[in-house]
Parts: sequence; C-alpha cells; structure tokens
Amino acid sequence: METLLIERGERVVTLTLNRPDKLNALNQELLGNLTRAVAGLTQNPPRAVLLTGAGTKAFSAGVDIDEMSQMTTAQAKERADLGHALCAAIETLACPVIAAVGGFALGGGCELALACDFIYASDRAKLGQPEVNLGVIPGFGGTQRLARRVGIARARELIYTGAIIDAQKALTMGLVNEVVPHDDLASRAQTLANQIAEKAPLAVAQAKRVLLRGVPGDLALANELEAQAFAVLFGTEDQKEGMKAFVEKRKAEFRGR
Repeated sequence: METLLIERGERVVTLTLNRPDKLNALNQELLGNLTRAVAGLTQNPPRAVLLTGAGTKAFSAGVDIDEMSQMTTAQAKERADLGHALCAAIETLACPVIAAVGGFALGGGCELALACDFIYASDRAKLGQPEVNLGVIPGFGGTQRLARRVGIARARELIYTGAIIDAQKALTMGLVNEVVPHDDLASRAQTLANQIAEKAPLAVAQAKRVLLRGVPGDLALANELEAQAFAVLFGTEDQKEGMKAFVEKRKAEFRGR
C-alpha cells in the first residue's frame, strides 16, 4: 500500500498520509515519500496544497514508536534532521499549505501541521506534543514552531506536561485557525484552497516569504523586506492584469507570470 497519496488538481495538490491502520504514524517510508513529494512541488508549485490523513481517526499520531524505540543516538539525530528538513520544505514552499486535521495530530504529526500555513481542525481533533511521556522532546521543530504560534508560555505548558488538547482549546490558544464539524472538514479546507488559488500566485508567494522571514526579526528590516517584495511585484504580468481588471471591473485572470 502506498504510504502517501498524491492527488493533483488543476491548481490544488492534495497530499494524504496513508497509514490509517497505524493512525498515519510517520515511519521512514512515509517521511521519505512526503519529502520527495514536497521537493517535487518546490520545483513546480501549485496554487495551494492540502495536507491531510487517511481514515477518520488521525491526521498523524506522530512518529512510528516501534521503529524509533530501537534507534541509537546517531540514528535519532538523522531522523530529527530528516524531520526538520521536511518541515522546513513545507514551511518555505512557494504556496500556502493547509493542514486538514480530522483526528489525532500528536508529536511529529502536530509538528507537520505546525509547518503549514493554516491548520483547520474538525471538532474531533486532538492535538499535542506528548513526547515527554516517552522520555524525549519534540524533534521536528515543535519546540520552536509551537512557541511562535501560541506563545512561549503556552508552548511550555503543552510540552512540559505532554497534554493532549481538544480542537476548541487549540482554537482558543491560536494553535488552529478554525474548527468545523468533522464531516465538513474536507470541503472547508478545499474551499479555502480554491479561494487562495484564485489570487495572484506570485503575490501570495511573496506575502508568505515576507511573513516567514520578517515577523521573527527586526521590524525595520522586515518592513524593508516587505517594501522590496512589493516593488518586485510591479515587474510581473499578474500585477498589470490585476490592476487592469480592477479598473475594468472584471475578474482578474492570473497566470503566475
């Protein structure tokens, strides 16, 4: 069975973690397949990406513990490096990535979701970084991305206690963007992806880059990065089309050029 399913639409690509009998646990094969898939999207990015999990119980319950339990220190570092590289590739992909979390998103599964631009959760979702229960800590960037998303105090609480929280609490603390009825999750995430896909892709990519690079740093430097990106877009066909369409009171047809 393929551990990763890839559905290529005209503008939106859907990646589905496909180990439902293992709650989509992240083993070496699945991590490798996902890494290769994201690398392929880097070369030719779609307008948006949906990342979800097969089955009704989990987005991903985390790393495959059976596989991880026998690792040496050196092997654990290699696996952490692989996870960090994958999450960084998702985070820097030149289009938005939407995590549709329909069940458990724990440990490495939560870290995958944190690397995405948006997390949309069903009302059955459970999220957390429970690694301390196994004698370790998050290893795919969870300590850093969780703190940046919900604040360091909340991140400390979740990571130190290993708490698993429901979707509504995750929404309250800003971990997820929206909570929807379980049966509506796929359509809600697809609607968002389609909405983004209608916008100028080069502009969306620049907005993503400026937010990612600018927000954690110095405000003056971040504002200069924004001004440069704003100016660069005036050399694109999409800018001319967008403004012309506005003046002509019609819908713009963006081509990513």
